[in-house]
Amino acid sequence: MNIKKNIEQEDITGKLTSDEMQAILEQMGEKAIDASRALAAFSTAQKNHCLMTMATELEEETKIIKEANRKDLTAGAANGLSDAMLDRLKLDDGRIAAMANGLREVAAIEDPVGKKLSSTIRPNGIKIEKVSVPIGVIGIVYESRPNVTADAAGLCLKAGNAVMLRGGSEAINSNIALAHCLNRAGIMAGLPDGVVQLIPWTDRRAVSLMLKMNRYLDLIIPRGGEGLIRAVVEQSTIPVIKHYKGVCNIYVDRECDREMAKNVIKNAKCQRPGVCNAVENVLINREIAEDFVPAFFQFMRKNKVELRGDREFLRHAPQATAAADEDYYTEYLDLILAVKIVENVEEAVRFINKYGSRHSDGIITTNPDSAFYFMSRVDSATVYHNASTRFTDGGEFGMGAEIGVSTDKLHARGPMGLQELTSYKYLIFGDGQIRG
Repeated sequence: MNIKKNIEQEDITGKLTSDEMQAILEQMGEKAIDASRALAAFSTAQKNHCLMTMATELEEETKIIKEANRKDLTAGAANGLSDAMLDRLKLDDGRIAAMANGLREVAAIEDPVGKKLSSTIRPNGIKIEKVSVPIGVIGIVYESRPNVTADAAGLCLKAGNAVMLRGGSEAINSNIALAHCLNRAGIMAGLPDGVVQLIPWTDRRAVSLMLKMNRYLDLIIPRGGEGLIRAVVEQSTIPVIKHYKGVCNIYVDRECDREMAKNVIKNAKCQRPGVCNAVENVLINREIAEDFVPAFFQFMRKNKVELRGDREFLRHAPQATAAADEDYYTEYLDLILAVKIVENVEEAVRFINKYGSRHSDGIITTNPDSAFYFMSRVDSATVYHNASTRFTDGGEFGMGAEIGVSTDKLHARGPMGLQELTSYKYLIFGDGQIRG
């Protein structure tokens, strides 16, 4: 096989040998490194021009993108994908327009590259500046939603990074069409070839090989379910930023606005139950349980939420389902809540640090001391006081857009925007100083 053949023309059916696949991936890696180094010198205006051109090209190629997407939808229906999964996969005029507008929004965000983070002059006269720079080459492994192809490409480009994309097999035709469109538009606008590349094979060997490309890739960001993310972490020799799941918790304190508590929990569970920042566990202070639990149970049942509670909760809401210990570890992504009665804020914090996923947790209280105790001791990326956990989102945090949410502590934590797609380096200026 001629491995120099344009990657866009490669067979996507998985018929390549592992050696052939690796050779092509290494060529892609070399191209990505060269492109990232050229892109690092681009001005903000140049990057924004590329993003705007990509947005226009997506709109102009809507018909071709929809035709590719139709193939995926047909195959997905034949393979038994659920209606919800097919809906996530579907690209119509509105969703393609939204992707294009998303690229324009990224162009409007402040450029994170080249910021002077600190500056100091040493006693010997040397000046040291700490400056933000692109990370380099980022690999994105993701499932289902083809809009991630455009979102990830746009965010990485604005932060000065080349990106290597590997989407899910169910969206392969859509992703190839989108990636070709973005890459072609970028090159027309002056972008180095190789800034946006898609691995066009559904064969899982491609992911395993990609995750060993530490000579070429600087960072891996997985987007998808817990199974995908754990598989990526287990195989990767490249640093990975991720969150495994979102087991989010809300504690209702003894001193609180009870109507606020019910409405915040309703929003955190019901507004979009299938997302990672939806609440899964609710903890209720024992002193208010007798009065609060019956009203809370009826309120949530009216909103079609199934409640699973511990023995004490069931005494006040006997129609609820008994909860097992494993329920409190579960990310339901559905209209189900696990509930537990706790003694105080201290027990609530211990529970959350044990059963939670370090994603998003909150307290409903009018007591500032309880709020301070909770917020300073819960070990999570985002901690809320009297607000829904649904705000854990780059757009809601004013970042303009996000590449994902991290529950790691290095190098990024919480919603990841453009700033989290950069690193830094030191620039040292002297006039002949030597070290004695």
